[in-house]
Amino acid sequence: MTKQKTISEITTLWQADKKQYVKKSSFSAYALLVENHILPSFGNHYNINEAEVQAFVFRKLEQGLCQKTIKDILIVLKMTLKFGAKNNWLDYKEFDIQFPTVRENQTVEILSRTHQKKIMQHVQQHFTFRNLGVYLCLSTGMRIGEVCALTWEDIDTENGIININKTIQRIYTIESGIRKTELILDTPKTKNSIREVPMNRDLLRMLKPIKKVMNPNFFVLTNEVKPTEPRTYRSYYKKFMQELEMPDLKFHGLRHSFATRCIESKCDYKTVSVLLGHSNISTTLNLYVHPNIEQKKKAIDQMYRSLK
Repeated sequence: MTKQKTISEITTLWQADKKQYVKKSSFSAYALLVENHILPSFGNHYNINEAEVQAFVFRKLEQGLCQKTIKDILIVLKMTLKFGAKNNWLDYKEFDIQFPTVRENQTVEILSRTHQKKIMQHVQQHFTFRNLGVYLCLSTGMRIGEVCALTWEDIDTENGIININKTIQRIYTIESGIRKTELILDTPKTKNSIREVPMNRDLLRMLKPIKKVMNPNFFVLTNEVKPTEPRTYRSYYKKFMQELEMPDLKFHGLRHSFATRCIESKCDYKTVSVLLGHSNISTTLNLYVHPNIEQKKKAIDQMYRSLK
């Protein structure tokens, strides 16, 4: 084996290598997990065993981190260790980490039909470009970064299609120990997120005359060459909902509301999954498809009739 290196030294070399292959936003997320969690716990180690990692997991749970975040940290840790083993800087054995059993909350927060109709009618009657963004999300299921990145050239009123092909996000970067933030416009994380979503008749009727006089390169929410960023638009949305005396629903609840209305309307699950830009249909099923008591009764009745 070549000379052993510390985890801190290996992560520096791993990041330099990884930066060549991954999106800037992904690299930023990796760097933050390394800086905030991996280096403080393991930076001066030359090797890590399973017991140490298991203790690390319990410690992070006690600090209030959710299992998803901890699992993300472990993914980065494993990539780093494998990189070190590949270069003969340390020994690495696969570890099997256990998490306490947690009953998952299957409910997603959505707008009622009454509230959704009220919001959409309000936007039609009090049109502003920022209000339009809320209407768009309820009509297409766009994520906040996607609607912030939407330009007029993405709206095809001739064919009644919205092309979703980019996203805006503010990322943290760490260079030479100095942290700063950067607003980036980029393609979505997965190829499934690049998609075409048809417009409903009301939305098309609203946008068709506007589109004719708009600069195709301007962002929809600002109608300017400069976009608004998700954090700013989220603040606007919160005030918008308060003024309409709506429930305190997170912005992502607009996307959940769109998906739920699709499922309630008996849309097939595969189509809903494609409209949302999910990487696979199981994500859609796990989030939105939960039979209610009437559907369960119907299934039991069908089964019972088949026995007769």
